[in-house]
Amino acid sequence: MSDSTPVIEIRNLHKAYGALEVIKGVDITAHKGDVVSLIGSSGSGKSTILRCLNLLEDSQQGEILFKGEPVQWKGSGMGRHPADPKQVLRIRTNLSMVFQQFNLWAHLTILQNVMEAPVTVLGRDRAEVETAARGYLDKVGIGDKADVYPAQLSGGQQQRAAIARALCMEPEALLFDEPTSALDPELEQEVVRVIKDLAAEGRTMMIVTHDMKMAHDVSDHVIFLHQGLIEEEGPPATLFDQPKSERLRQFLSSTMAA
Repeated sequence: MSDSTPVIEIRNLHKAYGALEVIKGVDITAHKGDVVSLIGSSGSGKSTILRCLNLLEDSQQGEILFKGEPVQWKGSGMGRHPADPKQVLRIRTNLSMVFQQFNLWAHLTILQNVMEAPVTVLGRDRAEVETAARGYLDKVGIGDKADVYPAQLSGGQQQRAAIARALCMEPEALLFDEPTSALDPELEQEVVRVIKDLAAEGRTMMIVTHDMKMAHDVSDHVIFLHQGLIEEEGPPATLFDQPKSERLRQFLSSTMAA
C-alpha cells in the first residue's frame, strides 16, 4: 500500500432493510492517521455505515475497500454477500470495532477478555499477547484491573477495557460506535480522554458519536448524515463554526443546547 492509498474507502454504499433504504449512496475515505467522525440524528445511518464497513451487515450496492483491496461479493441486491470468508476475517481483524455496550465476556477477567481474540482468532503466542494486553490496559488507565471481572468495573472502565481489547488486535484502524452514549457524563470523560490520546498518536479512526465536543476536538474530518445521505462534510472548524446547510444548523443548535 502506498501512502496515498486510503486505509478505508467506501464508494456509493447502499443498504436497505427490506423496503426501508437506510443508506442511499455514501462515499467516505480515511487515509492513514485520519480521524473521521460521523454525526447526525438517530436513524440517519451512522452506525449502519460502520457495521457495513466491518462486514457485520451486508450492503446491497457499492464498494468497500480496505488498503486498496476491494471486498469480493457474490450475488446482487438483497442477495449480495461477501464471497471470501478469509477476506472477511482479515478485514474485521484489521478494523477493530468498539461497541456502545462494551460486549465484554462476563465469565472472563479483564485481561482474559483483552487476550481472547489475538490468541484464539489470530493464533498469536499467549505470553507475547499477555505482555501486550497488560501494556494496553496500562495505556487506557486500568492496568490495576487486569484480574477482575467486568461486573466489578464501572461503565467507563468497561469501555476502556473494550478499547484495550480492540488495540490488542493491532488493527490498521479503530471503529467506534457511540463509545460514550451508554455512560454518564463523568465516566464519559474517561473514555473521551483515551480516544483523544489515540488520536494524538496518529491512529486511523472512524467514530460514530453524539458528542459534538469530542467530534470537534479529535477529528480531521466530520461527516453530517441526514436520512441516509451525506448532507455536509468538512474539517471540524468549518462544519461546526460555519455550517452551510440549514439541516446541519438545526442539528447543531438542538445538540449543543441539549
